[in-house]
Amino acid sequence: MAIFNIGSTGETVEKIQTKLKRWGYFDGVIDGIYGQETFNAVKYFQELNGLKVDGIAGPETLEAMGIFLNNIENGGEGPYSESDVRLLAATIYGEGRGEPYEGQVAIGAVVLNRVKSPKFPNTIPGVVYQKGAFDAVADGQINLTPNATAFSAARDAINGWDPSNGSLYYWNPGTATSQWIKRVPITKRIGRHVFGTL
Repeated sequence: MAIFNIGSTGETVEKIQTKLKRWGYFDGVIDGIYGQETFNAVKYFQELNGLKVDGIAGPETLEAMGIFLNNIENGGEGPYSESDVRLLAATIYGEGRGEPYEGQVAIGAVVLNRVKSPKFPNTIPGVVYQKGAFDAVADGQINLTPNATAFSAARDAINGWDPSNGSLYYWNPGTATSQWIKRVPITKRIGRHVFGTL
C-alpha cells in the first residue's frame, strides 16, 4: 500500500499537486516532488474535508481526491475500465468538441454525476445509451474517434474535477427543442452550454 509523504516523487505526486492547485489548496509548482508546500496543502485539504489531518496522502486522502491508487499503479482509471474511459471520451467529443476545455470536462462530469445518481443507470454505458439522453448517440456522433483533448477531459472528470457543480443535465439553449429541459434551473454556463439539476 503506497503512502505519499515528504520526499515522495513521481506521477501520483504530480496528480496530487495538480488537483490541490486546481481546487485552491496549493500555490506551489507542480513538479512531482512531495515537499513542505505539498505537505501543508494536503493538511489543509484534509482539514476541510473531515479527514485525519497528518499531511500524508494515504488511501483515504487519495480516494477523497479521486485518485485511486491501486488502479493508477495498474494503469487503470479508478473504478472505470478502459472501455468506460473511451466511451466517456467519445461522448465528450460527440457532444462538446469545439467547446472550451472546462466545458468538455463538465460534460464528462454530468455523465459521471448521473452514474452516481439513483435517478439514472449506474454505469457509463447505461447512462450514455439511455434512450433519448444524448444527441451524439441519436445522430451517430458517438461513433467518431475522440481526440486527445476529449480523453484528457474524460480523465479529469473521472479524477474528480466537476466544473458543472454537480449538475445532472446540460444543453445548448440556442438549439434545444425540448420544452422539459428548459424548466431545469440553470446553475452554470460554460461556452455554449448551460448546466443544471432538478
